Amino acid sequence: MIKGFGGIFWRTKNLEATKKWYSEVLKLDIENWNGIKPQVGNETIFSFFTEDDSYFPIEQQVMLNFQVHDLNETIKHFEQIGVPLAKKIEISEFGKFIWIEDPEGRLIELWEK
Repeated sequence: MIKGFGGIFWRTKNLEATKKWYSEVLKLDIENWNGIKPQVGNETIFSFFTEDDSYFPIEQQVMLNFQVHDLNETIKHFEQIGVPLAKKIEISEFGKFIWIEDPEGRLIELWEK
């Protein structure tokens, strides 16, 4: 019945600054309706976590995960524009992962499968 995950929606204190950050740092093409169109071949995972799971900050209700083509190129891009990694790279059977924080301190996970 369900074809795939439709999106993640959340409130932000400063819409324009947040849109600008996601556009510049993650190079997302944000439409004039404040959303992002999925790209062909995108793989989206939706997962539930317990209230006390430490995978991402307990005070953060939602964490975004973006799949990237090349994590090393992504890291280089972040270094060039001065965006520090929030945690060091992790490699597991699921792929390679890094984390950054958005302007409001939300942890964002970036993943190369």
